This record gives sequence, structure tokens and C-alpha cells, in this order.
Amino acid sequence: MMSKKIALYDTTLRDGAQAEGVSFSGGGKLKLVRRLDAFGVDYIEGGYAGSNEKDMAFFAALQKEELSHARIAAFGSTRRARVRVQDDPFVPSLIKAGTPVCTIFGKTWKLHVKDVLRTTLKENVAMIADTVGYLKDHDREVFFDAEHFFDGYKDDPDYAIRCLEAAVAAGADGVVLCDTNGGTLPHEVHAITLAVGAAVKATLGIHTHNDSGTAVANAIEAVRAGATQVQGTINGYGERCGNANLVTLVPALQLKMKRRCVRNSQMKTLKELSLFVDDLVNLSPNQRAPFVGGSAFSHKGGSHVNAVRKNPATFEHIEPEEVGNERKILVSELSGGSNVLLKAIELGAGHEQSPEDTREVLRALKDLESKGYAFEAADASFRMLIQKVLKEHKAFFELEGFRVIVEKRGKDAPSVSEATIKVRVNGEIEQTVAEGDGPVNALDGALRKALMRFYPQIANVALTDFRVRILDPQEATAAITRVLIESSDGEESWGTVGVSENIIEAAWEALIDSVEYKLFREEEKKKRRKRK
Repeated sequence: MMSKKIALYDTTLRDGAQAEGVSFSGGGKLKLVRRLDAFGVDYIEGGYAGSNEKDMAFFAALQKEELSHARIAAFGSTRRARVRVQDDPFVPSLIKAGTPVCTIFGKTWKLHVKDVLRTTLKENVAMIADTVGYLKDHDREVFFDAEHFFDGYKDDPDYAIRCLEAAVAAGADGVVLCDTNGGTLPHEVHAITLAVGAAVKATLGIHTHNDSGTAVANAIEAVRAGATQVQGTINGYGERCGNANLVTLVPALQLKMKRRCVRNSQMKTLKELSLFVDDLVNLSPNQRAPFVGGSAFSHKGGSHVNAVRKNPATFEHIEPEEVGNERKILVSELSGGSNVLLKAIELGAGHEQSPEDTREVLRALKDLESKGYAFEAADASFRMLIQKVLKEHKAFFELEGFRVIVEKRGKDAPSVSEATIKVRVNGEIEQTVAEGDGPVNALDGALRKALMRFYPQIANVALTDFRVRILDPQEATAAITRVLIESSDGEESWGTVGVSENIIEAAWEALIDSVEYKLFREEEKKKRRKRK
């Protein structure tokens, strides 16, 4: 049974945007607001009111948005020292932003009051109270972010509490304890939050940074101690080492601690949300991210896979589907028969395999991996391997030969690659030539041109990724090279692998598997349609 709801406060558009390599366009910010609203986030911090024209234009654009759940917050600071709140250059911008919620940060650590603000402790308390009171007079929901609170509390708990009490007395709807430097550890967060809850009668929030690698753990400990609002960012984006990762924190709270954050149907879109934000800021997803990473529910060791086959709970802490993820069985030299069987079933080839068939595939797999092949990211090549070992493979074409030329026509001219290929299809010879940005691109183009007349269905196949790994660099130019290719037809993506001392030969192997896999899948679809 779920206990009291936790309010989710997302600051990806403000704190997250302070991360190195992260930036949002105006249109991108609106897309993220809509996506966070659909996920069930309660508060979305839109940016720093008054700091730049882009954020103020964004707040204006938000006035036209009809959100189903989330409330938008504008972010700012307390008034400046020795300046009336209404005369401050930035505080009135919080009202101008037109958001129903305003979040302000203020100092609670004497070090910052003296060395940064260079004012008195009394004036700092007045700055907090005056700013909260001003915003409440303008009918805003107000949260006070107690900046550097845990450091301030450890330095002087009485003064840190006094700052919180000033905000509450002025009408703050909640006070948020911030571990701004990210140096506090979970046991400290728990003890201090408990102490604050006993001393201050207010709704408590938690805002943690990940400089010690404990941001999520710190937020969890704060919730255990009474906090009912958690602040963080999607995928943990933020300045320095980042903020508490809501993609990790939310399922930990809801699925582990039974603290309701979003609806179950929304939780099932968590991985999709994580990938959406990565794509929005053009950053690669974290393969090993808890809950949502591509490897989060992957199994490679033979004994593990055998256990998962019998009962997934043996090696999975939750059901992958609860967060929109899926189980992945990996095959490698560490595999046992269960890996091969489950992977084959996953790829549509394992339902009728005998134990001897499984052993044959496993032997072939281990032999190839000893030569440098890797099938973890090459499902299509593994599918072709099964076909070949079981003598069910159909060759859609035969290579008669190819030639690749790389030419540089002058010192400042770009290199030009040209590939000539000759293939035999159903007894017919086809020879074509294609140019490309590089030798592999040219070879890919020539192969497609040669096959298009016979197999027009390959027209929509494109190479989406090309990775090269030198397996034994000590051999220098004679080293074994592994090439991994990712291909897509717009609906499905698949990976293939090739290995050789010659990079072109390795790439050719991967290309052959890619094209044959596509043609094989098309034949399977035809057979299914006929059966219907």
C-alpha cells in the first residue's frame, strides 16, 4: 500500500541546463515541459527569472500552454543586501514571469553571508523574510531553497534554523534543504533532516548534488526523515557532477519505498522519458543507468541466465516492464546453453532447438569469440550464426569479388573512395561502382546498387553507426580489427559484426550480415502473411 505522496520538483531546465554540454532551445524547453507534465511531475522549474531574455521569453510562451498537472516555477534569489525588495533589480522579475510558483534561494551558511554577501547575519535573515513576504503578497506559492543548508547547519545549527524560520514566518509554502556542494553523506542528511523537522513546522523538501556520488541516496534519506518534496533533474544533469537523478530516484521511492510519485502507467514511460531528454540535448544515453539503461536488465553469465530463465526474480530487483525497460540476454564466451537458447528464442529461432543444436551453436559462438568476434551488440550476426550452424542459412547472393580505391587528387583536395563490386544473384552477374565518403561507405553503396534490382526492399536500409576496435594494438598495422555496424530500415534496428586483419574485410563481413539479415526478415514476414 502506497503511503503519502511525494511531490516531484524538476529543475532540469534550470539546474540541468548548467551542466557542461547541455543547453535547451526555446522550442526544446516547451517540449520538455509538456513531456514532464505528461509524466506526472508536480513542479517544473522553468529558469532564472530576469537573468536573460531567453528565459523571460520562455515564461511568456508558457502562458499559452495548457498543462494537465504540473505547476511552473520561476527561480530567483532573495533581495540584495541593503536594497528594498521592490527596488531590487531581479525580485520583481519573478512576478513578471507570471508563474504560479516562485522559488528563491537564500544563504543559510554564515561563511557565505560574510564572505559572499558581505553583510550581517541579521540582514541576511531580513533578506529572506522580505523576499518571501513580497512574493506571498503577490499571491504566489513560494518555496525557499536553503542554499548550502547542510554545511550551514554543521557550522551553526541555530543560525541555519533561524533562516528557515524567517521564511516560514513570512509565509513560505515549503522550505527546501539544499546540499549545494554535494559533500554531505546520507547518514548526515537523515540526522539533520530529522532535527529540522522537529524544530521547524513546515513542509520540507530536499535538493541534493552528486559531488560525492550520493545525491539519490541523500534524497532517499531525507524522505525517510520526513521530506515530502524531492528536487532533481532528468538523467541527473547539473553543474559539476550533476544533481539527484529523478530517473533513478522516482522508481526507488515508488517501487521500493512505496512512496507514491506518479501513476503506474506513467512509471512505465520512465525509460522513454530518459531517452527523450538525452535526445533533446544531443547526448548519448547512459548504457548502465539504473532502471532505464540498456544494460540494466542484461544477463551474460551462464548460471545467471539459467536462473533468470527459471525465475526472473533471482537476478532482477524489479520487473523491467515497470519502468518501460526490457530484459536482454547477452551471448559471449561466458555463455551457457541457457544464454543461447533464450537469445535464440528472443530472435525467433529457438523454439525447436534440440539440446545438441544448442551445444553446436554454443561451440561455434565460443570459437568465433576466441578469434575476436563479439555478439553482445550484434544480434543480427548471432541470428545468422544460428542459421549457419543449423544448416538453415540461405545465401541471397554470392560475391564474385570487389575492389576499393582511395584516391587523393592534390594536397588540399579531399580523399575520394570508390568501390567496384561483382555479385551473382540467381545465376545472374551484376557489377556496379559507387563512390563514398570513405571506403566502407563506398562499398556499402556499391553492394546496394548491385542488389537493388533483385531485392528492392533494401532501399530503405541505412547504416546508422560504425565502430572500429583494434583488438591487439601491440601488433600495430597487423592487428586484428573488429567492426560493429548498426543498421536500420526506419522500423527496426540491428547490429552486425566482422573481424579481420584488414579493416575493409571486417567491414565487408558486417555489411553482408546486415543485408542478409534484412532479406531474411522480409522472407519471414512473407511466410507469416501466407500462414494468415
